[in-house]
Amino acid sequence: NWTVEDSATGKEILHNVNLNVRKGEIVGLQGLMGAGRTEFAMSIFGNPSHYHIKSGEIFLNGEKVSFDKPRDAIKKGIAYVSEDRKGNGLVLIQNIKYNITLADLECLQNGLSIDENKEIQMANELKSSMNIKAPSIMQKVGNLSGGNQQKVQLAKWLFAKPKVLILDEPTRGIDVGAKYEIYQLIIELANKGKVVLMVSSEMPELLGVCDRILVMSGGKLAGEVDAKNTTQEEIMSLAAKYV
Repeated sequence: NWTVEDSATGKEILHNVNLNVRKGEIVGLQGLMGAGRTEFAMSIFGNPSHYHIKSGEIFLNGEKVSFDKPRDAIKKGIAYVSEDRKGNGLVLIQNIKYNITLADLECLQNGLSIDENKEIQMANELKSSMNIKAPSIMQKVGNLSGGNQQKVQLAKWLFAKPKVLILDEPTRGIDVGAKYEIYQLIIELANKGKVVLMVSSEMPELLGVCDRILVMSGGKLAGEVDAKNTTQEEIMSLAAKYV
């Protein structure tokens, strides 16, 4: 029953949304521009400055939880990969190491300071496993290609060891090779038992990667389809249901 207002205008942007995602499952979230997909993702992640939650509950492993700010969501194992990697996902003037470890500095804490040797080691491991193409982890993120920036953003959240990954347009503005690598990573994470909710405007992407696709229209959940047994036409029909 997730119902949300825009804090600035007071306009209701999400109405009575109900959904569930299971461990090991990749669920797509589709809809036309303005359907409420990103608003749903960001309000779930705890963004009180933008959204007022009128009603609704979140359950994680059967436990009722609530997030007043993103830090609360992160501590419960929720990760949100923003569609706006340059504005909300990364600190472009900082290096790869800084960005990768930013979401979970507590695990690097050594007294009142950060264990820099551990930070360097873990950042190098993620740079290698994510195939981030850069001379070193000291390279500024703003100087990387779009695909490598997106890999850094994903690495940041993998560093935080999440249970649930909300991916908002995870392959927007990147080349075909990087897209394929990210698809493989998403499938691998699901195979390891992670919960994946994937927001995307690209229907072939959702049809190729997801198990189920939830379709939003006009701030409401318009329907659900089996990704393996549906068509783009059926999805578009649902997307226009409440427009």
